[in-house]
Parts: sequence; C-alpha cells; structure tokens
Amino acid sequence: MTDTTLAHTHFDFSRLTERERYKILIGTVIPRPIALVTTVDRDGRPNAGPFSFFNVLTHDPAIVAIGVENYADMRFKDTARNIRETGEFTVHICDNALVDQMEVCAIKFGPEVDEMEEAGLATVPGQMVKCPRILAAPAALECRRHTTLQVGPAREIILGEVVGVFVRSDAINASNLHIDQQMMDAVGRMGGHTYARTRDQFDIKTLTPQEWESKKDGAKAAAE
Repeated sequence: MTDTTLAHTHFDFSRLTERERYKILIGTVIPRPIALVTTVDRDGRPNAGPFSFFNVLTHDPAIVAIGVENYADMRFKDTARNIRETGEFTVHICDNALVDQMEVCAIKFGPEVDEMEEAGLATVPGQMVKCPRILAAPAALECRRHTTLQVGPAREIILGEVVGVFVRSDAINASNLHIDQQMMDAVGRMGGHTYARTRDQFDIKTLTPQEWESKKDGAKAAAE
C-alpha cells in the first residue's frame, strides 16, 4: 500500500497551559452542537445561556451532558447554580435563525437580567419542568439533573435525563419519528468565534460484514 500519511504535530497536554489545551480542543473537536439552556432559580427568575461543550451520551436512559466553566473565584454561573437549586433545565437546539439571539444570551449579564427578554425571545412555560421553553428553537429537551461531576475547582459536567422533547411539527414525521435534518437547520460551534451550518449533508450506510466482503471481492475482480 502507498503511505499517504501526512505529518502531524504532537502536543503533550501535561506541558500545556489551561488556555493552550482549550485552544487545541475547541479547534479539533468540531463542529460541536450548541445547547441554549434555560433554567429558573429558586425564586422563579429565568436565565438562558449557550454551551458548546454539550452532547447526547446515551438513549437508555436518555442522558445529555453539558460542560460548565464556572467563575475562577469558585462562584457558580447562573445556569449551574439554578440547576443545583431546582434540578431542572431545558436544552434548546440552536438553528441558523437563532444565532444572533443566542449570542445575546451569551453576554455575561447579572442574575437579575432576563437574557431571553434582552434577546427578544418569546417563551412559554415548560411542560414537564419549570424552565421556560423558547418557541423559536426547532427542538427543546426538558431535562432533570441526573448527576453533577466536579472535574476541577471551577468546572463541572452536568448530566441531565431527558424527560420530554418538543420538536417543530413541520420537521418531524410523527408516524415514523423521522426528523428532517435540513428543516432543523442546526448550527455548530467551531474554534474561536466561528460557527458552522449543517446544510451540507451526505449519507453513508455502514455495511454488514457480508456486504464488505462482497465489495472487496468486486474490487479485486475489477482489478484483475
């Protein structure tokens, strides 16, 4: 076989600063889905913030994970504090139409400010949790806190069990649960200030072992 290996640069993470590790991770693990998370505090005040250290981990039970970086002085961000107080949060999938308003929710307002009001986002009360649901989002996952993993002095990973999901009716076939990915029009986070759209899509079907052997045999016969 022809060696087509390209040169690679190795980084020993034990020799890098926290900021250097961060830059490499956000530049290589791409694109990352964005969770626009809504919560309420114990007094019912709403909060919203986006997180790109986010993904679904398993479907049985249905668990999503959010990586939260709290403040260096150990104070909790509003999202982390509210989830600790109430045990609930709602994850909204961010589409292209929501990007500008999502960025408003990323501004470091004080806990007295309703980010959704600042961003002009219409909401309704949650159905299975108390957190507000953003109507413009193509999907909303209502979650109850499952586990919080303290992974550093100011960093934690929040695992939430999905107890209910809203999906735009025109984006899902209710009979077979097929979701139209183009209609979802989700965006992902890249490195730095860059985002990516998910409109450029392609399909690949994983072969069975028998199909793979048949494909190899066909390629061998064609080469002879």
